[in-house]
Amino acid sequence: MNPPRQCGRRLALAWSATSAMSNNPAMLRVAFASADRATVDQHFGAATGFVIYALDGERAQLVELAEFPPESMDGNENKLPAKIAALSGCAAVYCLAAGASAVKQLLAAGIQPLRLDDATPIDNLVQQLTRAMREGGVPWIDRALRRTATGGEDRFARMAAEGWEE
Repeated sequence: MNPPRQCGRRLALAWSATSAMSNNPAMLRVAFASADRATVDQHFGAATGFVIYALDGERAQLVELAEFPPESMDGNENKLPAKIAALSGCAAVYCLAAGASAVKQLLAAGIQPLRLDDATPIDNLVQQLTRAMREGGVPWIDRALRRTATGGEDRFARMAAEGWEE
């Protein structure tokens, strides 16, 4: 018997694909687990929505919304793959909590999970992220920007693909 499929809806904003930010190599996509689209207020596995922003150190744009049916925090891992897939291309996801399995799967997908202690306005986090991108010194942001600048590949993978020899 196949496990139940997680249903979800994604809404990508049409203008985001043609914006100046979409061509910026120093851009990061960051997701926020949110029920009200204004506050990080949800556990990753039980999140009914993710608000996804693109940031470039100077600007931030809302680029996508992903919605899911309400879920309980029951340890059912069948709900995780669809949520992780919805965050494809994101460097990080902010949430109030995430189980060990979700953290492991997010990291394997190249998404840094960030846990907050209390509900926090997304606008405040976006401002902090934009400042951190400009000033540097936040390890996960610095790594994500390096990955973005190289197209997600490390230099050894690029050299191997080019067929270099000694």
